Amino acid sequence: MQLDNVLTIFGMATATYLTRIIGFVALRNRKLSPRAMAVLEAVPGCVLISVIAPAFVSPRPADLIALVITVLAAMRLSMFNTVVIGVVTAGFLRHLLG
Repeated sequence: MQLDNVLTIFGMATATYLTRIIGFVALRNRKLSPRAMAVLEAVPGCVLISVIAPAFVSPRPADLIALVITVLAAMRLSMFNTVVIGVVTAGFLRHLLG
């Protein structure tokens, strides 16, 4: 692995955990309103959508097929299972179809 890759992974991990730590420190002694709790609970889904949204306009058949399978999985399964199915399907189809 190149040093640039290691530094990039370290930087992304640091940014991820800093946002969690700062959020915890800022909100640990506060009582959040039901509306604020609803917003915080919706964030993971919003992040997931922002990651997969570019696949809707992908010219690659593997991405489009994986997207359809992931959407169907999302209708019936939990978030974790849907993510696993989406990642595995996309990887497998990209390997098969290029």
